[in-house]
Amino acid sequence: MAEDSGQEKTEDPTSKRLQDAREKGDVPRSKELTTTALLMVAGFAALIFGSQIAVDMMALMKANFALDRKAISDPSQMIEHLVQALMDAFLSLWGLFVLLAIAALLSPIALGGWNFSGQALQPKGSRINPLSGLKRMFSLNSLVELLKGTAKFLVVGTVAILVLMIDRPEIASLAKQATEVAIGHAVEIVVWSFLVMSAAMILISVVDVPFQLYSYKKKLKMTLQEVKDEMKNAEGKPEVKGKIRQLQLEMSRRRMMKEVPEADVVITNPTHYAVAIRYDPERGGAPFVVAMGVDFVALRIREIAQEHEVPILASPALARALYHASELGDEVPVGLYKSVAQVLAYVFQLKRYRQRLESEEPIAPGEDEIEIPGAFRVDPE
Repeated sequence: MAEDSGQEKTEDPTSKRLQDAREKGDVPRSKELTTTALLMVAGFAALIFGSQIAVDMMALMKANFALDRKAISDPSQMIEHLVQALMDAFLSLWGLFVLLAIAALLSPIALGGWNFSGQALQPKGSRINPLSGLKRMFSLNSLVELLKGTAKFLVVGTVAILVLMIDRPEIASLAKQATEVAIGHAVEIVVWSFLVMSAAMILISVVDVPFQLYSYKKKLKMTLQEVKDEMKNAEGKPEVKGKIRQLQLEMSRRRMMKEVPEADVVITNPTHYAVAIRYDPERGGAPFVVAMGVDFVALRIREIAQEHEVPILASPALARALYHASELGDEVPVGLYKSVAQVLAYVFQLKRYRQRLESEEPIAPGEDEIEIPGAFRVDPE
């Protein structure tokens, strides 16, 4: 696609692109990191269990070479002896096997994490296509693998030669030692030499891991047009748009409900509409709408107002006019200033009465007393 359109893949892969790749089983992996981990674990396991394994193997060999003629001539006894020898060998090596099994399971997921993909198990014709195979053989990735193989040979080979040169006096001294001592000493030399040579693989892994991450990211890079198309497809899906609208509505509704306790009055229909009004002298200007809604939302606004002792005034005509002519968070329309002022005058008198600053409880303005300009009148539904 990039070649056809003449665009270069310059954009980092999107989260969807990365997720799609994981679903196909395409995740960054480093074979060198896995190999290094296995070798190092094997070396440390041999360091921990090596001496005991050597003693157990020596005892097992002694037992196998000390069979009498009667046992050798009896097949049933030889089978029993073989089973017992295998059991003894397993019991001696089980610690090593467990550590290697854990390393074999965990080391591959150190880079890229755990991932299981059914799509990766599906048969693909390209895997058995000779042309595709030739293309992979002469690809940049094959050249990199060849270079890594050469580097491993040179690095590990150089370290092995150095280890042999350093350990040469100790290796030569083994011939002068008693058999059991020589075996233990030989195991120690082999294990430490193995660990040092395995550690040389760390150098290869340090280079390979960043390269694999870079290659993976480069392989999934996108053109600018691909990014735009992906965003367009994602936003164009009805379910995505619906979900976005639903989330936006819920967030807006939650913010709106938090403002109801701060309102000065809630004007209701009284059942279908509810509009919460607040006047802030510090803000200046006209009163503004802090919450509004119909049916269930209107009911919730009234409930919150009752919980926080916000005055509720039933004025169907004014509630309908404010709902249809106002916007949430905006000041009430100029044409309804006088109507809202009548309501707020009653509310402020009511507050003073509740604070015992006035002796007589004010009378709420009736529906006929609140003037609604003809242009703002809305017929009942």
